[in-house]
Amino acid sequence: MNMRADPAFAETLSAALAGYGPRQCIEFEGAWHTGEQVTGYIDAINHALRGLGPAEPVALVVRNRVPHAAAILGSIAAGRPVSMVYSYQSPQAIARDIESIAPAAVIADPQDWSPELDASVRSVGAAGITLGADGPSVATQRTAGPVDAGAGLDILSSGTTGAPKRVHIPTAVLAHTVLSMTLGDPPSPDDPPALVSWPFGSVGVCQLLAGAYSGQRIVLLEKFTVEHWVGAVREHRIRTAGTQPTILRMLLAADVPRDQLASLEYLTGGGGPLEPELQARFEDRYGIPLLWGYGATEFAGTVCSWTPALRDRFGPRPGTVGRPLPGVRVRIVDPDSGAEVGTGEHGLLSARVEVLGPQWLTTTDLASVDGDGIISIHGRADGAINRGGFKILPERVRAALLKHPAVHDASVVAVPDDRLGQVPFAAVELLPGRTTTEDELKDAVRAELPAQSVPVAIAVLDELPRNAAMKVRLDAVRALYPNTLRRNAT
Repeated sequence: MNMRADPAFAETLSAALAGYGPRQCIEFEGAWHTGEQVTGYIDAINHALRGLGPAEPVALVVRNRVPHAAAILGSIAAGRPVSMVYSYQSPQAIARDIESIAPAAVIADPQDWSPELDASVRSVGAAGITLGADGPSVATQRTAGPVDAGAGLDILSSGTTGAPKRVHIPTAVLAHTVLSMTLGDPPSPDDPPALVSWPFGSVGVCQLLAGAYSGQRIVLLEKFTVEHWVGAVREHRIRTAGTQPTILRMLLAADVPRDQLASLEYLTGGGGPLEPELQARFEDRYGIPLLWGYGATEFAGTVCSWTPALRDRFGPRPGTVGRPLPGVRVRIVDPDSGAEVGTGEHGLLSARVEVLGPQWLTTTDLASVDGDGIISIHGRADGAINRGGFKILPERVRAALLKHPAVHDASVVAVPDDRLGQVPFAAVELLPGRTTTEDELKDAVRAELPAQSVPVAIAVLDELPRNAAMKVRLDAVRALYPNTLRRNAT
């Protein structure tokens, strides 16, 4: 399928929303909202924004709730620029975000309408819209002059290494983004519902857009829990859904019965490397193929992935991320010269996405491509830890920790050292009811890797620090290091 951008994306989305009519559109917390109810909420938001020009941007303090879904879908369908603001920040951080964006209007849930947010909205002269259960209402009046911005969606990176970055996806690119979420094979209105659980503030919002753009019913979860995710799969006979490594581990740890997931034909995934051992455990336990891919917010979606057809042709290739999707070219280049390397050689992944333009974007991810054109990701080049001249890949240390029978998940980061420059520090999350010691974990790494790869300290936790997208926050892991050293010294 050709993934060239559809210049009429906004119009097509608007027509798809109108096409729901009295049919079920979005289910949330056990209640269905019809297309007429969703478009009615969109109309009410548009009425509240009636003083704004069509090119004036709005900022949405976003939650995975129906009014927020209506605000997103309505803004994109109207061609209005919309910037996402994470709601799970502190009130002060939300206020700083609003001041940096300086939008024409701010839309937020009553839960997030704090004194700090109110002050920031007034300071930039924006209109303020509250998303109440009975409809939107005007919280503050617009006082600033007109502001124009390019139509599209400003989404946030996951913020695993620091503050999230805001990336603009023009409306003309969203057709590519939506198709990349569905592996180039969009669903039909007659298919089982789309299961949407990834946070709207990130690229996960394209799960919502993909469902609505295709006229598919949508089951919306405010956040992922094993109970609600499995319940939605079972009740609605869902055939495919997006996932990530943390979710797979949670399903395995909960020992979800195989028959509860029997309707799933395959799961797509990304958002982090899928360890071959985890893939084997999950596929052996549930018989559900994992079609892993690779993408980034900067690429406006997925650039390469396994598809059902590739899986049928080549079978499972653990540790790989398939082939480039239509409309995408990928090459592996030498980090120093930028020249393309040969088959099987490691280098930096570089991609050109047709709808983004002719430029190649070179990442900091180490990759290789085999003779069948299948791509493997080997970790981040910029994440290598230089321990007194020894290069240590955090992914290899993490893989060694994951082999310990008590470890559910692990994270490895570089921390500064006066003598060696950098040293590895790790944090591990234990399986429920399991125990271990820091020395046992260091021995597990020592058994797999050279001595310089052994972390100088390991924090043993009940739960790793994660963001709303369930990715481990590397900055928060790094912040555990001083306390771990102090604990070890006592």
